[in-house]
Amino acid sequence: MNAEEKKIVTRMVSIYCRSAHGSKAQLCDECNALLIYAHQRLERCPFGEEKPTCASCPIHCYKSDMRLKIKEVMRTAGPRMLFLHPIDAVKHFHKERQRNRHFAAKAKLSKKTE
Repeated sequence: MNAEEKKIVTRMVSIYCRSAHGSKAQLCDECNALLIYAHQRLERCPFGEEKPTCASCPIHCYKSDMRLKIKEVMRTAGPRMLFLHPIDAVKHFHKERQRNRHFAAKAKLSKKTE
């Protein structure tokens, strides 16, 4: 479940850790804890493979401190993904756009039926 999401998050945390903490071969303890937490959240996501981006999700499953950390990771690593892993980055952004559009359409339909 969410194998692609896990792969992208792993790469983003790795890029962030290398940039912010100077880690080369493996993640520092802080980034490793964040990665484990992010993987747990992805495994337990009630939307499964149809999950929207966290920013547009009606359920905020991250604790507030972890949410701030993952936002910082994404803010730092997101643009760098285009240069370090361009194919994965483009696939991810395209998939996220499709999911968000699909999720927004579902939300509109459920509001109309209420």
